[in-house]
Amino acid sequence: MIRRAVLLLLFAAIAAAVVVAGLNGEPGRASVEWLGWRVSMTAVAAVFAILFGTFAALALWRLILWIIEAPTRSARARAETRRRQGADALTRGFLAAAAGDGAEARRFAQQAADLVQDTPALVRVLTAQAAEAAGDVPAAGAAYTAMLGFPEMRLAGRRGLMQIALAQGDRPEALRHAQAAYGQARTARWAWRALLEARQEAGDWAAALDLVQGALERKIVSPIRAERARAALLAASAASLEQDPDARLRAQALEFAGQSAKLNPGFAPGVTIAARLLIADGKAPRAASLIEQAWKLAPHPALWLLWRDLRTAETPKERAGRYGALAALNPGQRESRFVRVEQALLLRDPAAARAEAAPLAGQAPTAPNPTARVCGLMARIAYAEALPDEARAWMACGGAAAHEPDWSDLDPDGRAFAYAPGDWARLVSTYAETGELIHPRLERRERMMSELPELPPSYESASSFLGAEDNLALAPDDPGPFGDEPYAGGF
Repeated sequence: MIRRAVLLLLFAAIAAAVVVAGLNGEPGRASVEWLGWRVSMTAVAAVFAILFGTFAALALWRLILWIIEAPTRSARARAETRRRQGADALTRGFLAAAAGDGAEARRFAQQAADLVQDTPALVRVLTAQAAEAAGDVPAAGAAYTAMLGFPEMRLAGRRGLMQIALAQGDRPEALRHAQAAYGQARTARWAWRALLEARQEAGDWAAALDLVQGALERKIVSPIRAERARAALLAASAASLEQDPDARLRAQALEFAGQSAKLNPGFAPGVTIAARLLIADGKAPRAASLIEQAWKLAPHPALWLLWRDLRTAETPKERAGRYGALAALNPGQRESRFVRVEQALLLRDPAAARAEAAPLAGQAPTAPNPTARVCGLMARIAYAEALPDEARAWMACGGAAAHEPDWSDLDPDGRAFAYAPGDWARLVSTYAETGELIHPRLERRERMMSELPELPPSYESASSFLGAEDNLALAPDDPGPFGDEPYAGGF
């Protein structure tokens, strides 16, 4: 294009120069003799004749070239048409496969195979996905297996074969493909996740920890998710060894739980297990330090119960002082308010307990959606104030009320976070992704610790009720097996 413009400018300059010369009175003469012919003309006419002849010759040459290149142009046009048709077939095929229309996807896959030559990988992927959408598992498996012969397609082939194996219930085969893909590609997050879930379901926490560390090094997961996953996995490891009769394994459990608490001081399961093991080893001060640190970050009923049981040989006043110290670490939290209610009841001050519990429950048993735990607490307060009708109303309300998720983490036998390996696997995945605890016992509606106190089931008008000053409290010489045993039912 630029060369043509330059030639045109050059010819125009020559013509302009000749015209200017002619207009200045020097037209000049030009003559040509050829085969006995002689042509004589002015210089201006000769220049224009040369220019016209040149343009005519160029036009004739371009016409000849256009005729010669016609077959090539036709072939190029046909190829472009096939390319557009092939791209359209691929697009429609992938959309049909995504919509689950296997027959349509296979039809477009066949069209794409006939039309597309430059992107065979896409055709193979579409063929496999179309077979899957059509429910033809053998054909899909054959298509994915064929991909393994091409280095750039091995990862896609492995993933497809893994999904087919999972659909058929062949977990070993699926894990074999996931392991091969994880070894091939450093960023195959789907393969890493499949391996991690398998290790967790099997309760192989050590292997799961290695996978999380490897994913962090490969930058498959973010550091914060990896840290949460490691904290949960370490807690699961500790829980699996906590009840073992072998002292060495219990020591290992304490090490795992301590690492979990160190990684995430606000992770209640890790802190609870670590504190429980420390208390069993006679290291209550260290356990208290862990509980205090966790309470500042994320209060949980399991932490409160451990704090309650740290000491048994103390007077009610001394224990109430410890309750207040724990609540003061995070005074704005809901769990701290529960502790302050317990403190007031222990000090035989039901009026203060009611004032503290009012924001939790409203002003009457008809408050909207009180939980069973709140109903039980209000029943204890009413019983301490010698208000049997109100206590009975709160008990009736609590019988049909919803349970609190955190409270369900406590096993009826008194051990918090007594999860099965499957529950720990779900907890690790959920906590790593969102930072939130799951509550498997509540989800499955399993038996959990009662949130309602064991008060008398009926009241008689002639009965003498306990006044506020007679509220059941710890005897200085009998704190009970859990510290607050006289307060039946806990909180």
